[in-house]
Amino acid sequence: MAEEKNTLEEEAVSTNEEQAVQEEIEPIFAEEKEEIVEEPSSAEEDKLSMLEEQVAALQKELEEKENRYLRLQADFDNSRRRAKLDYEAAQKYRAQSLISDILPVLDNFERALNVETDNEQTKSLLQGMDMIYRSLVDALKKEGVEAIESKGKEFDPNFHQAVMQVEEEGFASNVVVEEFQKGYVLKDRVIRPAMVKVNQ
Repeated sequence: MAEEKNTLEEEAVSTNEEQAVQEEIEPIFAEEKEEIVEEPSSAEEDKLSMLEEQVAALQKELEEKENRYLRLQADFDNSRRRAKLDYEAAQKYRAQSLISDILPVLDNFERALNVETDNEQTKSLLQGMDMIYRSLVDALKKEGVEAIESKGKEFDPNFHQAVMQVEEEGFASNVVVEEFQKGYVLKDRVIRPAMVKVNQ
C-alpha cells in the first residue's frame, strides 16, 4: 500500500511538473504564432517586390531566348530544305552544260543528212552518219532531252523564238510556219528555244 501511495504521489508530482512546463512554454509558442501572423515589414516588402521584378525579367529573357531559338531552328530547316532542292536540281540537270555543247553537233549532223546525192559512196557515208546521229539522239533521250515540236503548232514564247513574221495562207494566225533551228528541252527546262517563222 505504501508503495502504491508513493507511486500515486510521484505521478501527481510529474503531472504537476508537466503542467508547469506547459504553462511556461505556451506563452512562447503564442508569441511565435503572433510573429508568424504579423504583417511583413517594409524591408521584406521591398525584397519581395525586387524578387518579383527579377522573376519577371528572367521570364522575359527566357521568352526572348525561346523565340530566338525557334527562329534559328526555322532558318536551319529552310536552309536544309534549300540545300536539298539545290542538290536535287543539280542531279536532275547535271548534263545541261554537256548537252548545250552537243546541240550544235546535232545541228551539223542534221544539215549533213539533208544533203541530196546520187553518189553511192556518199550515200553509204550518210547512212553511217545517220546511225551515229540516231545513237546520239537516243543517248540524249535517256538523259531526258526532247526536241521541241514547232511546225504547225501555236507560237509559245516559252519554247519558240520568232525571228520572222509572214502572211501565209493555209496557216492560222500566230502559228509556226517554218522552223529554222530545232529547240530542245531537258526534262522540264528549256535548253534552247526553237528559232521559227510565225504567221501573222
